[in-house]
Amino acid sequence: MITPHTTTAVLGLGRMGSAFAARLSGHGHHVIGWTRSGRAAPEGCATAGDPAEAVAAADVVLLSLFDGRACREVLDRVHGALRPGAVVLNTASIAPAEAAELSRRTGPAYVHAPVLGSVAAAASGGLEILTAAAPEALERALPVLRTLGGVRSVADAATAAALKLVANATLAGSVLALRDALQQADALGLSRPQVLDVLERGQLGRLVGRKRAFLGAGPGPGAGPGSGSGSDSDSGRAAQHGPAEFTVGALAKDTALLAAASRLPLRSAAELAGSPAGPGADIALAATVPAVDDAVLAPLRAYVRGHATGDPAHFRAAFLPTAHVEGVRDGAFVSWRLDDYCALFDGRPAADEAARSRRVDSVDVHGTVATAAMTLWHGYETFTDVFLLVRTGDGWRIANKAYDRRRAA
Repeated sequence: MITPHTTTAVLGLGRMGSAFAARLSGHGHHVIGWTRSGRAAPEGCATAGDPAEAVAAADVVLLSLFDGRACREVLDRVHGALRPGAVVLNTASIAPAEAAELSRRTGPAYVHAPVLGSVAAAASGGLEILTAAAPEALERALPVLRTLGGVRSVADAATAAALKLVANATLAGSVLALRDALQQADALGLSRPQVLDVLERGQLGRLVGRKRAFLGAGPGPGAGPGSGSGSDSDSGRAAQHGPAEFTVGALAKDTALLAAASRLPLRSAAELAGSPAGPGADIALAATVPAVDDAVLAPLRAYVRGHATGDPAHFRAAFLPTAHVEGVRDGAFVSWRLDDYCALFDGRPAADEAARSRRVDSVDVHGTVATAAMTLWHGYETFTDVFLLVRTGDGWRIANKAYDRRRAA
């Protein structure tokens, strides 16, 4: 078995790679670091100018790279320099199919070992590491793995990769749930510190506690939901509280890989990819920026005013002139042009308007197009409206609406 005093090459010296190198060096491992950017290894570690140079003397080659493509490229570069008996320990978050292919190409020396935890956990040896390897390779890698954290063995590389992506999907969901909670609190005029105090005691408490420094004191004067991307204040906040431990871009990459592998919709993948926080921001900053700009909500609010007042002028402000409204009414499919739809309203609110209510359920923006859904409770009838919106030179407008109409039993 490899002793803690043998050599580990750490290929990739980003946030996690540097934390790996520092942890291993501080616990008796001789570490040689390399990165494509030329960044120096942490104090106490040697730095190689070429990855082949780093692995030539290594018993364990630890990959801390961004994606599957980077892993393939680096392994191709060092393949001929690997020492007999050396193991390749890959901690990258990649697709299950990519992990299986790297395992097949590398052979029995390959250990797939994605980690659960961030930079702080790597520095303290508190990671949870999902490992898939042949028994001999795993035994040879254990001194390195156990220096970094706890080890949980799984059946194969694809399983380890898939479990890591599923775990990160729950993190993405938590970040977006926190974003929604903070924006609702801001809309209600609540104090950000007070809200964070309460959230820290609830289901999101661990995330809030770790990321509170990034979450700020709430919107400044004139700010609020939809007031802008928040990029300037977010950049200042990131600079004030240090570099990101886990970036929005990395989490977006992982959720996209999961959605592609499962072939099931994963809303967080699209929301994180389009986050105005920016790909290099800490994931906590994705919780501090508006989910949807007010400009996208404007035609939906005009549509609600049309129903509330009965004034078709609001519908003309909400819809494009070419829009259609379609659905099943009294058992028959109907498709109205905007003029036909507006003719249904006489300029007066419904007699029971005070008892009616409407709610925007979801809005998803994709560049110049968006989709939205709304529920309307009108007496004994409940409507679900689904909208397609387009951003034109005049701003956002509804291009089409489809609806479902249900009567209470």
